[in-house]
Parts: sequence; structure tokens; C-alpha cells
Amino acid sequence: MSDSVIIIPTYNEIGNIENILNQIQDLNLLFDVIVVDDNSPDKTGELVKAFILKKKYKINLLLIERESKNGLGSAYIEGFRKSLTLNYKYIFQLDCDGSHDPRKLIEMKNSLNSKSDIVVGSRYVKGISVLHWPLSRLLLSIFANYYVKVITGMKVSDSTGGFNGYSRKALKSILKNNISFQGYAFQIQMKFIGNRLGYNIDEIPIIFKDREVGESKMSINIFYEAFFGILIMKIKSLFNSYKS
Repeated sequence: MSDSVIIIPTYNEIGNIENILNQIQDLNLLFDVIVVDDNSPDKTGELVKAFILKKKYKINLLLIERESKNGLGSAYIEGFRKSLTLNYKYIFQLDCDGSHDPRKLIEMKNSLNSKSDIVVGSRYVKGISVLHWPLSRLLLSIFANYYVKVITGMKVSDSTGGFNGYSRKALKSILKNNISFQGYAFQIQMKFIGNRLGYNIDEIPIIFKDREVGESKMSINIFYEAFFGILIMKIKSLFNSYKS
């Protein structure tokens, strides 16, 4: 068993899950994996279960099966809580769709091991490192991250990204608070609470590429949640303190 675990939420990712697990297994450093599947109609969860039964991977692979699609945020939180129960020291989150290069996990772990409490795989910390996105999507992402910096006061260049890592101490503290968002706003809220609690956030530059298989989960509701929800979150934070 490794001291580090990667939480991977899945919903209709049968075309991607095997490839991402292969990449994680091929790393020079051992990472365990917890897959949180939201009862995927394409049987992603069934495939992962088959991998576990056949002992296809040398890494420690665990599957959490949920009854329905209840949102990205709640999937991550369930995975996070399981990782804390299992006493992992470092907890990472990674998209299943191939957008994030697992090889960056080693650099991110080194950061947590030496200088940071939260590490962000950032698309914007050194210019713009995004491949194959339409211009409209890229501009929306850049605007969203600028908006978050202005509203929250955080100095993080990529608050909306989903390639992040947490020390056990930081994650445990953050989860003592109410994490109310589900989409991109969930990623922002996690970092915002961590920042307010005084945890050090480091950004590691990554190259983000759009998914090649499957469909994006982006929707107008996710955008509205982030746009208005973050403003409300900031206002509430002026009158309430966070638990540590």
C-alpha cells in the first residue's frame, strides 16, 4: 500500500479508464487509486470491478459504486473521506478523460512532501498551456479564473482546474466545513477554504489537453453555479469563520 492515493470520479468513461490506470501503473512512484463511479450506463464501474477481481494491476485499486449521478463534488468528497479513513498521507484528484498527465503526480507529490499543503496542476501559472480547446472554451476558462482571483483574493492562477493534491492534514481540515458546490465551483471552494485556513498552495505547470474519448460534463448550470456561487461564498466568508 502506498502513502498516496488518486481519486478518480467516473461517469461513462469506459473508453478512458483502462488507459489512465495503465499510465498510473507505469509511473516510477507507487500511487493507489480509488475510482468513484456514479452507476455509469456504459458499465465503467463493472469494468473496474473486473480489473480488481482479475488483479489486473499491481497498484492497489478500490472501487466505490454510487447509486446515481450525484455530481462531481459529492463524488470527490466520498472518495476523499474514504482516503482519510484509509490513512493516506497524500491525496490527489485526477480527471479520467486523459486531460491530465499522470507523470506530473511525482512533481506534485514532491511539492507536498517539501513545501506545500495543497498543490495545483496549473494550466495558467506559466502562460497558457491548453491544447485542442475551442477558443470560446479557452476564453471562458481564462475569464473564470480571473474572476475568481478578483472575487476571492486568492493568488492561484488556476482555481477551476481538477488536477490537485492535498496533504492529509489540509484535506481533513477543509472537509470539516460545508462543501456545497458540485462543478467547477467545487474545485474553487476547496482551494478557497484551504487558503482561508492558512494552508500553503503551490502551483505546478501542466499541459492540459481536451478529451479524445467521451463527452465533456460541462453545462450551463455548472457555469452559473461557479459565477454566482463564488460571489455568495465570498460574501458569506466575511461573516463566518472556517473550521480547522
